[in-house]
Amino acid sequence: MTSTIPAAPPAPRTPRGRGGPLRRLLRGPDADPAWARSALLALLAATSLLYIWGLGASGWANAYYSAAVQAGATSWKAFFFGSSDAAGAITVDKPPAALWPMALAARAFGVNAWSILVPQALMGVATVATLHAAVRRRFPAWAALLAGAALALTPVAALMFRFNNPDALLVLLLTAGAYAALRAQETASTRWLLLAAACVGTGFLAKMLQAFLVVPVFALVYLLAAPTPLRRRLWQLAAAGGALAASAGWWVAAVALVPASARPYIGGSQHDSVLELALGYNGLGRLNGEETGGLGNLNQDAGWGRMFGPVVGGQISWLLPTALALLAAGLWATRRAPRTDPARAALGLWGGWLLLTAAVFSWMQGIFHEYYTVALAPAIAALTGMGAALLWERRRTPEAAAVLAATVAATSLWAYVLLDRSPDWQPWLAPAVAGAGLLAAAGLAAARVLRGPVLAGAAALAVLACLAGPAAYAAETARTPHGGAIVTAGPATSAGFGPGRGGPGGRPGRPGPGGRIAGPGGPPPQGPGTAARMPAGPWGGGGPRAAGPGGGPGGVLNAATPDAAATAALRAGAASYTWAAAAVGSNTAAGYQLAAGRPVMAVGGFNGTDPAPTLAEFQRLARQGRIHYFIGGDRGRAGGQAGGQAGGQGRGAGPAASTGSDAAQRISAWVAANYTATTVGGTVLYDLTPGAG
Repeated sequence: MTSTIPAAPPAPRTPRGRGGPLRRLLRGPDADPAWARSALLALLAATSLLYIWGLGASGWANAYYSAAVQAGATSWKAFFFGSSDAAGAITVDKPPAALWPMALAARAFGVNAWSILVPQALMGVATVATLHAAVRRRFPAWAALLAGAALALTPVAALMFRFNNPDALLVLLLTAGAYAALRAQETASTRWLLLAAACVGTGFLAKMLQAFLVVPVFALVYLLAAPTPLRRRLWQLAAAGGALAASAGWWVAAVALVPASARPYIGGSQHDSVLELALGYNGLGRLNGEETGGLGNLNQDAGWGRMFGPVVGGQISWLLPTALALLAAGLWATRRAPRTDPARAALGLWGGWLLLTAAVFSWMQGIFHEYYTVALAPAIAALTGMGAALLWERRRTPEAAAVLAATVAATSLWAYVLLDRSPDWQPWLAPAVAGAGLLAAAGLAAARVLRGPVLAGAAALAVLACLAGPAAYAAETARTPHGGAIVTAGPATSAGFGPGRGGPGGRPGRPGPGGRIAGPGGPPPQGPGTAARMPAGPWGGGGPRAAGPGGGPGGVLNAATPDAAATAALRAGAASYTWAAAAVGSNTAAGYQLAAGRPVMAVGGFNGTDPAPTLAEFQRLARQGRIHYFIGGDRGRAGGQAGGQAGGQGRGAGPAASTGSDAAQRISAWVAANYTATTVGGTVLYDLTPGAG
């Protein structure tokens, strides 16, 4: 069998004043059926509704990044460096690109849940549109719509495009890079290849080395399939490498050129270095679990089955077997096509993206969170749409009909397994999906003899059966507020996992620090009087941790929830100080900063293990009267237990974990020995005003 799907002709240039690139994107190629544009608009509208509806219920969502957005909306210096506070003590442990759209929105509309989260949702809609355009280049309109719908309904996508982690911008940029790479392959275009490299390089500024996982795939596909002589392909790839380095490195170079005394400390590093952060904590340390200052890895599920496990499976794997089967079928169908065949190049690009990224996620020994898998969603969705189109074109052959039927049957049965992991949630759905899928598979198996409405009905039923499970999970995700550092999509599973129910390390029965916000409606995490949940073990005593009427003290995963009295204390006279307070750990500091609207220094960064500030630096700042309060509580008295015990956050302290700096411990001990603690609304405060010690 050879690829016979005709190439979509390029859209003609639209005359000035009668539309532009966006109109051409929505209209698609001239060969599109009349319904294609309306269907695409309906898909984008439905995606917008899914991703935007009820966003405000999640409050600050991940307060760690929300605090940095607040800082960036106040200070351009904090904006550029990605500082956790407007005074510029320390940055977040990622580059700042993902913060910039949110900070700009907050500058325009004020710092609130909507200004922070709506940009993320719009990135999701843009990603769906970009994926649709990429698939539509060489495949029918319905295949592109199927791919877009599959992406929009992936549960982890519905989660992360409604959340303020860096993953939303990363996925958008990688999808745009894939689109540009496919455009480059079609005509050996240097311009499109450079754009692809620039998109991926900018992705580095969102989440560092994870963005580069697609680089070998993009380069290899272009090298093998571009319709131009080998010498030209090589120099084009060399130029693309330069564009990649420039787009990824300009901010790194700018930071390196600024004296350390004139900028915030680089959070997540032990030596105030962006390169160390990229290659260590956010690089090789994620692969081998030996990141200095990190939290190690107690999650021993690394292996080929991780993507199908009790939590990860419900996030991303609904169509993963489908995508793998259709990738193999598509490559077989195009095996005799010319070297430069665009359809096969597209299969290779999306398939390589999926296989390489899934392999890294499956086997990495360092910190791994379930929501990372959103990076697989565009590739899975694209392969689903393209593979279905290739097989549908050949549906009259017994081989293609059999593969179509087997794929639909396997997808519906796997959905049954995933849905059965939440037996108390919509118990009717699993058997309904399985039954519909098997019925549709029987119809597709008879595609050689079926005609007209009957065959079309079988195809429609197949799509419904394959998407019903992830759609239900996505809807459940959208209706549930989420907050904290670790979140998961969908309902809780029978193993005790899910939002607000299993610990992130995969231990049934332990209350999770992240996920859903408690209660049917879910109060925002920054609201007063909310009890913070901390896991048993080194971070706390376990169970609900209510600090009297003042709310919870925060921790490595959860923001603090100060009450009105503590908030008023931080605001009182804050203009006279550089920092209204200092607290061990970024999440503790973030909660107080968001509530008070004043800079709060995050001692030790996210984990409390960064050497920033040192004890001598903190003593100097305190004696200069630049810090009003030191926030105590369990973490403060323990010196930021992240440094002392190196435990916690879902992956715990394994043998390979490194405790990093003990500066936070030493600062806490010095404060406790030299200043008097006062409890204000359940919050322990040490007044550092000169003369108060």
